[in-house]
Amino acid sequence: MTDSTRIAFWERQAGRLDWSRPWDTAHTFEPPRRIDTDSSGTDEDGVPQYTIPRIEWFAGGTLNAAENCVDRHVRAGFGDKPALLFEGEPGDRRTVTYGQLQDEVSRAANALTALGVTAGGRVVIYLPVIPETVIITLACARIGAVHSLVFGGFSADALRFRVEDTGAKVLVTSDGQFRRGAAVPVKDAADQAVAGLDHVEHVLVVRRTGDDIPWTDGRDVWWHEALAEASPHHEPQPFDAEHPLFIIYTSGTTGRPKGLVHTTGGYLTQTAFTHALLFDLVAHDEDAVNDPQKVADAVHWCTADLAWVTAHTYEIYGPLLNGVTQVIYEGTPQVPHPGRHFEIIERYGVTTYYTAPTLVRSHMGAFGSTPAAGERPADRWDLSSIRVVGTVGESVNPEAWSWLRREVGAGTAPVIDTWWQSETGSCVLSPRPQDTVWRDDAEAAPKPGCATRPLPGLSVRVVDEDGTDTPTGEQGLLVVDGIGPSAARTVWKEPQRFLDSYWAHFGERGWFLSGDGARVDADGDITVLGRVDDVINVSGHRLSTIEIESALVAHPWVVEAGTAPTHDPLTGHAVLSFVVLDRAAAGVDATRLRDTLRAHVSQRIGPIAKPAHVIAVPEVPKTRSGKIMRRLLTQLFEHTTLGDTTSLTNAHAVEEIAGIVGHPQAAGARS
Repeated sequence: MTDSTRIAFWERQAGRLDWSRPWDTAHTFEPPRRIDTDSSGTDEDGVPQYTIPRIEWFAGGTLNAAENCVDRHVRAGFGDKPALLFEGEPGDRRTVTYGQLQDEVSRAANALTALGVTAGGRVVIYLPVIPETVIITLACARIGAVHSLVFGGFSADALRFRVEDTGAKVLVTSDGQFRRGAAVPVKDAADQAVAGLDHVEHVLVVRRTGDDIPWTDGRDVWWHEALAEASPHHEPQPFDAEHPLFIIYTSGTTGRPKGLVHTTGGYLTQTAFTHALLFDLVAHDEDAVNDPQKVADAVHWCTADLAWVTAHTYEIYGPLLNGVTQVIYEGTPQVPHPGRHFEIIERYGVTTYYTAPTLVRSHMGAFGSTPAAGERPADRWDLSSIRVVGTVGESVNPEAWSWLRREVGAGTAPVIDTWWQSETGSCVLSPRPQDTVWRDDAEAAPKPGCATRPLPGLSVRVVDEDGTDTPTGEQGLLVVDGIGPSAARTVWKEPQRFLDSYWAHFGERGWFLSGDGARVDADGDITVLGRVDDVINVSGHRLSTIEIESALVAHPWVVEAGTAPTHDPLTGHAVLSFVVLDRAAAGVDATRLRDTLRAHVSQRIGPIAKPAHVIAVPEVPKTRSGKIMRRLLTQLFEHTTLGDTTSLTNAHAVEEIAGIVGHPQAAGARS
C-alpha cells in the first residue's frame, strides 16, 4: 500500500465520524532528521542528534469526541437503546441508555466546568469499572479537558506520580470499590497521593461502597451533589483534530512510566474503524459502512480495567462511536465463583468477548484445560450468543487460544488474536472475523497464537538491527512502517524520550520501533514473540520467553507460566520458570515437576530451552494489562533489589513468590 493509498483509506474511514469542520490536511509526517550540531552531526559526547518526529492527522478539522459517542446516536433516534449494561461485583445492576448517558455526561461537563476545569486542563480519574468512570471520561472529552485514567488498584505513590506529572487540577476518585468479595477503601490512597500538591484544587468523590471516609472541606466534593446542581443541557464545543484527548501511562515494565499523548480526530477514526472491523459490525468488507442489524444485535464485552488502553479503545470510545450496547463489570472473574464471566455472558447475551490471555488461562485452571479434565462452561451456562472471541495484552499461548475457541466460542467463533500497544492506540495485527476461511473451513482457520497480518491501512515488517527483512522463520524486530491515525503523538513533557524510545533506531526511515520481537512464517503470517528485552540468551541461542511459556502451558499440569533469564557462569543465561499449576498436578513433588516439565520443553522446543529452574507459585506478577512482569521474576530469584512494582495488578504475588524463594524483601514487597 502506497502512502497516498493509505492516507486516502483513512480519509474514507474518517467519514464514520461527524465533523463540525472538514480537515485542511489529511496527514503530515515528518520523520526524525539528523541535526548537524557540529561538522560530524553529533553532540559533544559523539551521540547523533535528531529532530522530534511530527505526526498529524486531519489537522484543521474540528469535532467533539463525546458528541460522536453519544449525542449523534440520540439525534438518530437511539436514545432508548442501552449503551451500558453495568454489573457490580456484589451483584448490583444498572442499565444506562444513550439518552441517559447524554444527560449524565452533560451534567458532568457542567459540573467539571463549575470546578474550574477548562479545555486543555488535565483531570486524573482514579475509579473502578463503574458507569461514572465512563461518564466522567466523556465529560472531559466534551469540554476539551485531557483525561488520564489510573487503575483503581494502584498505590498512592503510583497515583501521585500521575497526578503530579499531568499537573491535574482535579482528581476524581471514590469512597471505595468492591474487589475480590470485599469493600476496599480508596479515598485514603487518593488523599495521600495529592498531599502537598498545590495544583490539585478539588477531589471529586463518587459514592460507591458507602463507607466512612476522610474529608477535606473546600477541596473535596461529592459527585452526586455536584451533578444535582448541574444542568442536563450542555452544548458540545468542537476541537481541532490534533487537540489532546488523553494521556495514558505505560505500565512501567521497562522503567519510569511514560505519559503517551493521544489526540482526538485520528484516534477516534482508527478506533471506530478497527472496533467495527474486529468485532464484526461491517456489512461486507473492511471499507463498508456498518451493518445496522449487526450493530443492533451486538452486545460487546471488553473485560479490561477502564484505565488500560484496551478499555479506552474497545470499551469506551470504540463501542460508543459505533452505537453498540456493551457490558462493563466491576469485579474479578472468580467472585463469587469461577464461572462469573460465563454467567454474565448468559445474562446479557454477550456477542463479542474480548479478554486477556492470562484470564483465559485462569478459566482453564478453574474448569480444566481439556474437556475431560473438568466441567465445561457451556455445560452450565448458555454461551450460544457468542459470535467473536478475542485476546489482547500478551501473545496468547496456542493452548489458551484453542481452549477459548472451543469452550467459549463453541469451536466455530473467530478468534481475533490482536497485537497493538498503548503507543499505537488501536489494533495493528489481527485475523479478521470477515475472512471467509472461518466460515468455509474451520480446520484452516488462522493459526493459534498467531497475530497473522496487518489490518487495512497499516503496514509492519520484521527486520534485523540493520533494518533488513529477516529470513522466513527467524526472529527479528517488529516495526510499524505505515503508522495509523491513532498513534501517540509524543510523551507528555518529554518529547526527547518519545524520540529515544520509539524513533531513534529506524526513525529516519519512518519506522516506529515497537520493542517486540516477531517472526514471519512461510505463509507471510506474523507471530509476535514478546518484548525484545525478554529474550533469554543461552550459549548464544536467543530464546523467546513467550515460546517457552507456551510450551509449559501446553502441559496438562500448567495453567500459567512466567519465564525469565537468570545468570549462569557457563551459558550466560539460564532459563528460569515459575509455573501456576492445574489441579491435575496435585500431589506432584518438586523434583518430579521439574524433571517432567524440563523434558516436556525439551521435546516441544529443544534441549537448549529446558528450564534450569522450575518453581511452583500461586500467581505470577502481572500489570493491569495482563502482561507478566518478568524482570521481577529474575530479581526475586537472584535476591536483588526489586524494581518498581506500582503498576502491578496483583502486588501480593510478589510477596508470595518472595517467601517461596527466600527473597530478603519478602515482608515488604507490596507497593
